[in-house]
Amino acid sequence: MAGGDDKRTPGSSSPSSRWRKPGARYGLGLEKRSSECQKEGPCSSSPSVWSKKAQQQMVTPVQQSKSEGSLPQTVTQVQPLKSVDSPPQMVTPVQPSEFVDSLCQMVGSVQISDSLDSRSTSCASESVVGSGPGAAPFVIFRGVSKCSVEVKPSLLDINREKRRAKELAKSANALQHLRPGMVLLKNFLKPDDQVKIIKQCRQLGLGTGGFYQPCYKDGAKLSLRMMCLGKNWDPDSSSYVDRRPFDGAQPPKIPEELTKFVKDAIDAAHAFLKQSGGQGTSNPLKEIPLISPDICIVNFYTTAGKLGLHQDKDETKNSLAKNLPVVSFSLGDTVEFLYGDARDEAKASKIKLESGDVLIFGGQSRHIFHGVSTITPKTAPTYVTEEAKLRPGRLNLTFRQY
Repeated sequence: MAGGDDKRTPGSSSPSSRWRKPGARYGLGLEKRSSECQKEGPCSSSPSVWSKKAQQQMVTPVQQSKSEGSLPQTVTQVQPLKSVDSPPQMVTPVQPSEFVDSLCQMVGSVQISDSLDSRSTSCASESVVGSGPGAAPFVIFRGVSKCSVEVKPSLLDINREKRRAKELAKSANALQHLRPGMVLLKNFLKPDDQVKIIKQCRQLGLGTGGFYQPCYKDGAKLSLRMMCLGKNWDPDSSSYVDRRPFDGAQPPKIPEELTKFVKDAIDAAHAFLKQSGGQGTSNPLKEIPLISPDICIVNFYTTAGKLGLHQDKDETKNSLAKNLPVVSFSLGDTVEFLYGDARDEAKASKIKLESGDVLIFGGQSRHIFHGVSTITPKTAPTYVTEEAKLRPGRLNLTFRQY
């Protein structure tokens, strides 16, 4: 019957040969077809032009029960074709219950990936972690997308961007005196140093006392991830403690390499103030006092992150009375930074902080209100995203002396 040369009369068909499984390639056997199909006649719709030979291969008359005398005398049986010259093979009907089960399996196999940034549709498999007790550490490295093709910049492009950053650090606008006690060092951190700092923060963040999302007792959460070095800052008590209240983790110590970057930045600010004559004072050491940083708050902002206007006033009374400065490192995407003498965004001054910038505010500017209004996506340099693998957002380190 498969070859098309074996002819059978209706009387020669046996009940056992009426329905034959067409094989695994069809998925479902025809033996499950309902009796309604027999009442209605052939269940398949034939193509408009078929050869007689093909019809003989596909259709075999089957004897019908005498009790169904008023119904059509034959039903058709579909058989798989082996010849490439045969017309299109027929599709086996799927029973409703089997179709629903198959559809449920298909839907159940689809996995939805959540993005850290709720506005994006990233295919990365990483979920939001580090949000509370028992949560996995938040990783500042970006994951590898499983459903998109990434076009990576060439090594030549990365090196060209590094050279440009070094040139900008030597430009006339590299050092800016924003107000008494406040100095901005543009592109102060070299590209290779930025990569080292990011990798160091990532390693510290994976250990005890790593990144988490700070929250208050009333359930409100800050729009950032935080890791404290030296001492832990508690948002509820607005004070520094030796261990985190919610998990008892002890903050890691500040690596010596990071404290050296802080010292170099303050020295560069002093040299700049001395050369320029300062603004409002002729004594650089008084305008920006020296510090020995023993506290560092490391914040990671996603592209949707922000921080309202506030003052850094939780250090000791002795530290605040001396107006010891805060030294801030910016890495990753560009941020709009607000600062002013009052908690009023409409009156606040605005500056752009880019990757590698160092901002210092002490002396008369030690108690300014400051905050982060917006993060500009896709503004991080390629050596930060490709070599350091920093995920989209901004990494900020603020050093101070307790």
